[in-house]
Amino acid sequence: MLTFPNCKINLGLNVIGKRADGFHNIETIFYPIAIKDVLEIVLDETANKEITFTTSGLIVQGNDADNLCLKAYHVLKNDFPQLPYIKMHLHKNIPMGAGMGGGSADGAAVLQLLNNQFNLQINSEKFIDYALQLGSDCPFFIVNKPSFASGRGEILQAINIDLSAYKIMIVNPGIHVNTGDAFKNLESYNFSAAGFLQQHILKDVNQWKDCIKNDFETPVFIKHPTIKDIKETLYKNGAIYAAMSGTGSTVYGIFHKENELNFKFPSQYFCQVV
Repeated sequence: MLTFPNCKINLGLNVIGKRADGFHNIETIFYPIAIKDVLEIVLDETANKEITFTTSGLIVQGNDADNLCLKAYHVLKNDFPQLPYIKMHLHKNIPMGAGMGGGSADGAAVLQLLNNQFNLQINSEKFIDYALQLGSDCPFFIVNKPSFASGRGEILQAINIDLSAYKIMIVNPGIHVNTGDAFKNLESYNFSAAGFLQQHILKDVNQWKDCIKNDFETPVFIKHPTIKDIKETLYKNGAIYAAMSGTGSTVYGIFHKENELNFKFPSQYFCQVV
């Protein structure tokens, strides 16, 4: 069975405060973007191990213990020991460590494929619980519709935002921003007020520049001025709103459909218009 996990961008990202469990409460809008990986799972009747995992496309770095596709299989295997041995292939298009949620999307897609392919009949509430075991933004990819996210990012509320009338340019310079370091570097700054994003996000997109912000831009831009340069370039070339997604390093610009996007970034950057 084949599926095409898509990524997301964050429309605003405010850190509200640190929690007793060491995580942070945030408020953000997750917005799905049609840049996709390819994931295939097939039954492996001749295998001598649970999963044969292969990849193509962008190089998937890190060890198997941190791979969300493999984690997703084992999370379900704990509760469904009848899960058979499988072959899993991931073709990676979505940049990694880029604030686009590509790994989370892939992990959520594995949960969905296994549920459908092997008739596990997991209910919606339990599905979200499994997704949360993989990461704070994984539940969004189960819903996969524009959502206001709070808590660690797992508390989701549908929100009526539609950017289909605009062009969105996605730019990633290939810089890996460590999420843990991004949160650590943020702690010397003041946290945002709760409710601010929800209050302003329904304004006209042309007004977002003055009121919607990503709290991580300040510390990330100091450490990686190249990412700041991308945002400035997008604005100089007509973006009505531009921001870093998540904790970086992807930056996106929202343009009117009639804008001709004739400017270019260095050839080694990932750059796509959706």
